[in-house]
Formats: sequence, structure tokens, C-alpha cells
Amino acid sequence: MGDIAKGVLGGGWALVVGWVLPASLNLALFFLVVAPNLRRIAVIERLWPDSASQVALLLLGTSVLFGIVLNALQTPLYRFLDGYLLWPRSAYDRGCRRQRSRKERIADLIAQPEGRTPVQSALLNEQLARYPTDDDQLAPTRLGNAIRRFEEYGHNRFRLDIQVLWNELSAAGPEQARRQVETARTSVDFFVALLYGHGVVALALLALPSAGAERPLLVVTAIALCALIPLWYRSAVYATDEWAAAVRAMVNLGRKPLADALGLVLPQQLSEERAMWQLVTRMSRRPYRDAADAAFAPYRAASSDPNPPTHPPGPGA
Repeated sequence: MGDIAKGVLGGGWALVVGWVLPASLNLALFFLVVAPNLRRIAVIERLWPDSASQVALLLLGTSVLFGIVLNALQTPLYRFLDGYLLWPRSAYDRGCRRQRSRKERIADLIAQPEGRTPVQSALLNEQLARYPTDDDQLAPTRLGNAIRRFEEYGHNRFRLDIQVLWNELSAAGPEQARRQVETARTSVDFFVALLYGHGVVALALLALPSAGAERPLLVVTAIALCALIPLWYRSAVYATDEWAAAVRAMVNLGRKPLADALGLVLPQQLSEERAMWQLVTRMSRRPYRDAADAAFAPYRAASSDPNPPTHPPGPGA
């Protein structure tokens, strides 16, 4: 039992809280509002559980199932909200222009601090910090920019592309930093799953054939769910602050362990470190070339073996 609890509180906690829990909330709403109308269909009525315990078991099973499916689909779900997937080119460009204008407007307000309290100035700086440093990295949505700001952090500061080297970085980085990243992302996952579920339930309510006194209730519920979607979206944007801080800590604290794990020595000069990480990123993204041997030579750690092999061992070694 202790091993099961440890597994749930470890790797499975992000799945349960980030995807299964919001799926269960949306399914509970669906069961309460939509299911009674669907039971008028003869086939569904015959398949519907007979007791409350069976209904609860059905709700639990479908919640876990939908949570796992949402977790598996998280990349396209995020990419759509970020503005990268299924967005027409015109909408993408228009969104980028709008976000660039918003970033410039916030920066102009920060540059003119007259008449603002320190708290108001801090809030403006917080809003500006949700944008990537490089304007070329701007995304067409607020959530896309809030995520893109820490995706570009390693490359902007150290030329360490965490998009390419994230698995290596998380494997070599401190355990506490890895847990912080997972925990922080769980909050964003929760709101993303919640808003998608609200959208699906609202569509089901509007598409449900019904008449009489029940129809206004279904419409009002659907409108209320649609009104909550912007709230969950904004909550997801705010929740990225902790995610960004955790990724920043992973980059800052994990660079040296990553260099050690790769057999490299972290240079003392920041400019040389940036050059080294650029080489590592390039090596990971491109096919090997002989020029990489000389390029990596200044950064490679000395071998601890006093008699290193001059050639690789044969298959029978």
C-alpha cells in the first residue's frame, strides 16, 4: 500500500490533479445536466446503471479514461491555445501583432512611473515578464507567450536550448528542481483541461434536443460554462508564473550537472559557456561532422582512465 501511495504522489500525481480531476468535474456536470435528457433514448436507458454506486463507479472509470486521453493529447491541446495549431496564417499574424502592441504598451507604462504606487509598478513588471525577451519569439496568444518566455530562457541566457535538451537537463538536474517543474505545470494542466471540458459540455448542452421547461436551464448552464472559459484561460496564464520560475531554477541549477554528465567542463567565462551550449545544441539537432571533434576539444573533461583505449573494442570484447 505504501508503494502504491508513493507512486501516486510521485509520477501519477500530475496526471491525477492535472487531468483526471478536471475531467471528473466536467463529467459530473455532464451526468447531472445532460445525462437525464439522454436517458430518454431507449438504448442509453437500457445501458444505464441501476444503482447510485454503479453510477459513481461509471463516473470514476470515465474520469480516469478521459484524464488519460487528455494527458496523451496535451501537446495538441496546448499548441492550439498557444496559437501554433489550426490557426490560419492571417489569424496568427494578427495575434502576434496584437501581442507585440500589448507588450510595447506595458513597457511604455513601466518607463513612465509617475503617479503609480510600487505595487502597481510591480504588477506591470509582472505582466511584462510573461512575454519572451526576444520579440521574434512572440506567440499570438497570452498563454503562448507566457509559456514561450521560459522556453527561450535557457537559449537567451546561456544558448542552452531546453526545447532540444530538456530530457537530458531534467535527467541530470536536481531532483527537487524536477519535482518543482512537475508540480508547477500541474496547475496549468488543471485549468487547460477544465476549460476544454467546459467547452465540450457547453456544446453538448446546446446540441441536446429538448423542449419545454428544461430548455432554458440547459441554455443558461451552457452560457455560464462559456463565461467561465476566459476565467480558466486567464488562470492558466497566471499559473505559468510558478512554472516559469521552476524551469528557470532547473536551467540555472542543472547546467553544471548536465555538463558533467555529458563529459564536459563548464567554462568560467559566460561567453565561452554560451559557445559550448550552442555546440551541444547543434550536435543534438544536426548530423555529426568531423569539425565537431576540434570544436568540442576545449570543453571536454579529461579522462579518468590512465590508459584510455585508442580504438573501440570489437564485438567479442
